[in-house]
Amino acid sequence: MDVLFHHFPVSGVETWLWLPPLVMFLVSSIVSMGGVSGAFVLIPFQISYLGYTSPGVSATNFVYNIVSIPVGVWHYIREGRMAWPLFGVLMIGTLPGIFLGYLVRISCLSKPEHFIPFVGGVLAFLGVRTLWSVRRDLEKRRNPDGTEDPGNVLPQDPGGRVTGGRIGFRRTTLVYAGQLHDFKTVPVLVLSFLVGVVGGAYGIGGGAILAPFCVSVLNLPVRAVAGAALFSTWVTSVVAALVYALVPHGGAVNASPDWLLGGLFGLGGMAGIYVGARLQKVVPTAVIKAILGLVITAIALRYLVEL
Repeated sequence: MDVLFHHFPVSGVETWLWLPPLVMFLVSSIVSMGGVSGAFVLIPFQISYLGYTSPGVSATNFVYNIVSIPVGVWHYIREGRMAWPLFGVLMIGTLPGIFLGYLVRISCLSKPEHFIPFVGGVLAFLGVRTLWSVRRDLEKRRNPDGTEDPGNVLPQDPGGRVTGGRIGFRRTTLVYAGQLHDFKTVPVLVLSFLVGVVGGAYGIGGGAILAPFCVSVLNLPVRAVAGAALFSTWVTSVVAALVYALVPHGGAVNASPDWLLGGLFGLGGMAGIYVGARLQKVVPTAVIKAILGLVITAIALRYLVEL
């Protein structure tokens, strides 16, 4: 078994080769149903269990996203569940923030304990908000006397497709399963930029924050959000990994990604995201929201309490 125990020279991590893919397969198969790659879970695992604490841990998280996400994104595109207008808005706002986030991480937040409490607070808010939306959905399904109202039962719509929509200066629209959904464009652009700063600095890509926001605040259907959130996370991760790897940062700060370690995490995440994309069609929306909200809240509490 010693042959499977490996030393990763870039990060200094020592662990079994099978552990990174196994951990991220289990995590991503659950959280990807809500449009999250699982990178936000990977950060505390690397810091607390593997002892990887330099800024390079953020870059390695992006490598995980690069490897793990494409299979899931292709699945959403093939099934017609990619909300292109939402994806466009997220990208326009997020990409500029990535560069600022990198500068903040290198210059001000090289110690993870300075930044994790802030991320934990954001995730805690969104996790609680997502769980609250589950309660609201369940209340809509019942009559005042407590009995279930078949007319108010939200359809599972396993075959729902995104059939239209556009990006507007004031409002962006998308049509999913024959229903029109819209949201104000500028506030989402501003939030996406801020998320880009957070994601660029910490390595969570953005989906962990944007997906719950789109579901719980914008009231967009979770099945329409998942693909757009994953795809935007992948694109921003490619840009961020290249920035961390190629932009000179000087000093003794190790900001380069550990490509091998991130790739192993990504292989497990790839399989998990594929499984999650298939499970999403058969798992009730309320269950997906509840799982996503519980996972995000649990990780947020770990950020806030442990660090």
